[in-house]
Amino acid sequence: MERREFIRTVLSRTGIAAGVSAAALAGAVGYYQPRKELYNGGSSNGDGAERLAREKNAVVVGGGLAGISSAIELARRGFRVTLVEASPSLGGKLTGWNLDALGERFPVEHGFHGFFDQYYNLNEMFAYAGVKSSVFDPAPGYPVLFRQRSAEVYGKTPKWFPFNILSVVGQSRSLDIVSFLKDYPGLLPVIGMFRYDYQNTFRDYDSIDFMTYCRRGDILPAFIDTVLHPFADATMNRMEVLSAAEAIRYFHFYFMGSPEGLAFRITNCDCMTALIDPLESKLKELGVTILKGRRAVKLIAANGTVSGVELQGGAGSDVFRQTGQTSVPESGWALLQTDTGVPVIASREGGVLRAFDARCTHMGCPVTWDAEAGGFYCPCHAGRFDTAGNPVGGPPEAPLAQLDVAEEGGVLVFRTSHAASGVSGEVLPADYCVVASDVGGTRELVLGSGSGMATLESSVASLGEADPYAVYRLWLDSPLGSAAFPFYTVSGYTYTDSISIYSDFQEPFISWAKKKGGCVVELHAYAIAPEDVKSEEVVRSAMKEELHHMFPETRKATILHELFMQQSNFTRWAPGDHSRRPGVETPLSNLFFAGDWVRVDAPVFLMEAAVFTGRMAANAIFSRESLQLMPLPIVPMDGIFA
Repeated sequence: MERREFIRTVLSRTGIAAGVSAAALAGAVGYYQPRKELYNGGSSNGDGAERLAREKNAVVVGGGLAGISSAIELARRGFRVTLVEASPSLGGKLTGWNLDALGERFPVEHGFHGFFDQYYNLNEMFAYAGVKSSVFDPAPGYPVLFRQRSAEVYGKTPKWFPFNILSVVGQSRSLDIVSFLKDYPGLLPVIGMFRYDYQNTFRDYDSIDFMTYCRRGDILPAFIDTVLHPFADATMNRMEVLSAAEAIRYFHFYFMGSPEGLAFRITNCDCMTALIDPLESKLKELGVTILKGRRAVKLIAANGTVSGVELQGGAGSDVFRQTGQTSVPESGWALLQTDTGVPVIASREGGVLRAFDARCTHMGCPVTWDAEAGGFYCPCHAGRFDTAGNPVGGPPEAPLAQLDVAEEGGVLVFRTSHAASGVSGEVLPADYCVVASDVGGTRELVLGSGSGMATLESSVASLGEADPYAVYRLWLDSPLGSAAFPFYTVSGYTYTDSISIYSDFQEPFISWAKKKGGCVVELHAYAIAPEDVKSEEVVRSAMKEELHHMFPETRKATILHELFMQQSNFTRWAPGDHSRRPGVETPLSNLFFAGDWVRVDAPVFLMEAAVFTGRMAANAIFSRESLQLMPLPIVPMDGIFA
């Protein structure tokens, strides 16, 4: 219900006198509404030049949304940009690949993605790249499935306070709006979430987790279970280990301070086709050199600046150390971790050591030894390699990198075979460098570079990944007739946090389901608690039972094909993490960071944070070159009661 509709309804029901009061109330309500604004650090510099007078080299490491956004903006201003991505395709968490199953080829990806209206910078980037509006469909609502009670549907709410929060409560079957309003002790911390401001919120609440915040404030348990818990889980961090300050910022961005409400869109084809391919085409049109399947291993730094980025293959550059040879078994393979965090899988055959870089050549997930299959297995995307490291199944196309291994002074030293032979690796010259990898990639690169910047290395080393998440997609031989929505948030189950019915909203799954009379569903476990981290077989079985409980008709369905993926690469937002995070600018004058893990005072999160910080990094470079800065739109910096 929009504001004018609300006023018209009140006038018709209460008469003129009451209508005048309602109009005054509506005016006051309008005054206190959140409004889109520009970030202070992103306002345009009218005195600066539009483009570089002389071309300079910019190297962007990481081909996810953060790296793509930086590369686009730098190339638009005349920089010679090289974008380096270790995986065979761009996109980061939006990337996808093809799966051959049931006699057909299907696109698959890391999971369901919703694109909210307040993703201002992301949506601007899509528009600039020529992403067609027709690839998006509006989500019909935001339903939540509960284990112990009926589903509740949100999303069709007013955009303006206080009717947005009252509408959420009013739509709920389990929340009594009178009790909610009367529960003053529990209402105050909810109102406090409308007081978000960066400095005070992080000063007061970053030391505790969000569950503690809710319990200390005596928030109505039904409100926690119905609204706060299921929505907070979408941060990919469990509420019990999520910083309360980060949670308050998250709710401010998505709901409490958003001028857009809960409106979001979904793609009606896979994200690679709909989004990443147009972005890659735009990069090429701008002259960006894209190096896919190439890993940056070292920043060449001296005298406070970065002069180049070394790619995998340099003599001596890929040297990893692992203390203690006894960790390698006499039979089978052991997964080790080097001093820079690189996973290595090693064995000892007849006293001879063998080793591979354990990072899957598809997306970099650590592979494990599968004795039953007699090869290596990547649990993230079901990739398989034989004992020689050659790909034999799933999406990987390149073999595992073989390592030379030797014992030197009681320490195992691993070197890539080409590095040991002295073949020189490529060094990309850089006037500027933006590191836009995920947490793990950034940690490996910085700690492996030996920059000598203790503060920088310490802050990067403190970054962490959230608990692992799982994605379980199933092709069933019968339809899911009781599902009224294409996507559900889920509450009260051990593993499943959301379910997407791909055959209801995305091709080619819609066509396949019509042709076969079946459906394609995907279950997501956003963050698996340590005590619930079990074998793939156990987690898969449990999630299947949860699906049967949510939709009983699936119990009789036959699974025609299934794909299970489990990995850990989302950013951790634990209490106390924020103050230790590196910012966009670093102690090295021409090195910048971008990604949702970067410390920033703006109210942004997830995909929008990635693109926003990518643009911030570009703006920092523009500032050094006296170029015009790019305006960065955001939801309000502060809550309406701040």
